[in-house]
Amino acid sequence: MSPTVRNPFAMTCCLRALLEDLSFSRVPLRTVAARPRILPSYHQTRSFAVSSRRLQSEVAETVAEESEFGGGEEEESGLEGSITRKSKDIRDKDTTAEAGFVLPPGARIVPASASYFSGNPAFYDSWFSLKDLLYKYQTLPTLEPSEAPRAAWKSLADFRSMAGGGVQSSKYKKVQAVLQRLNRIEPELMPEDVKNALELYKRPDLAYLTRKKPKVIDRFGRARAMGRRKTSNAEVYLVEGSGGCYINGRPLIDMFPRLHDRESVLWPLKVTNRVDRYKVWALSRGGGITGQAGAITLAVAKALLTHEPLLKPVLRRAGVISRDPRTVERKKHGKVKARKMPAWVAR
Repeated sequence: MSPTVRNPFAMTCCLRALLEDLSFSRVPLRTVAARPRILPSYHQTRSFAVSSRRLQSEVAETVAEESEFGGGEEEESGLEGSITRKSKDIRDKDTTAEAGFVLPPGARIVPASASYFSGNPAFYDSWFSLKDLLYKYQTLPTLEPSEAPRAAWKSLADFRSMAGGGVQSSKYKKVQAVLQRLNRIEPELMPEDVKNALELYKRPDLAYLTRKKPKVIDRFGRARAMGRRKTSNAEVYLVEGSGGCYINGRPLIDMFPRLHDRESVLWPLKVTNRVDRYKVWALSRGGGITGQAGAITLAVAKALLTHEPLLKPVLRRAGVISRDPRTVERKKHGKVKARKMPAWVAR
């Protein structure tokens, strides 16, 4: 066990000898002893990018000096040698004719699109461009939706092929909402960039040829229409006559004993005062009594529009030309019915 040194002069000599052994003799002893240990603050620290660029420039200068004075022939070993060789390889690669240009030190490749790191850059670029147009021209006067020029937009499949695929239908509905808003701008004041943007999303002119054929009356004077309600479907033939209704070859009163169902079947003719002017022949299948009555009601209204298209506003206000989407809600597990819960027993 070494003896304890209590002489301050002896301690100073030992410390000086230790510093000389560690090759720190150039640093004065008083400087080492008096310098406080201060951690660097946030502003004193250097970022990795600055440090790496400085290291790269220092390595490049070292390589240039070695090549100038002939000292680069001997290959260095260790970390410094690997850094030198790596920088030399990168420099040779960048200065080749294949690269075409020399990348400046510290430069990095910037993506061409701001949505490069998103899941679908093509979709988000188109979406952001439309939003920018809407924000730019949102103060221009607009038309009512019914007065706006008619435009048929591309289908979801065509938009996916244009945007690179993987586009959800909900996102495409948002795109269509922006397109419809831009299409409502006053045509005389619509800018050219908005017109060009709308043309990219419109269907070709041949798409208008695929419209549904209008309903016509056959050579026997019959108007045919289909209707559905719940799981029931009905086919109705409406002809001009003195009134009457037959369903599956049976009179109306025999087919539907309930008064409410009979009134539902003849309701389109009743609200238009056409009960005694048309005769109804219907075929109903599937479902129950109420479902079949609702399906026949929808089919009668559609067939009546074939005879008299001007009755559409009246039938729409009566609510008989659109299908009733209501269906029976399914039973859930843990419940008595669709929503009924079992009785709660406290004990």
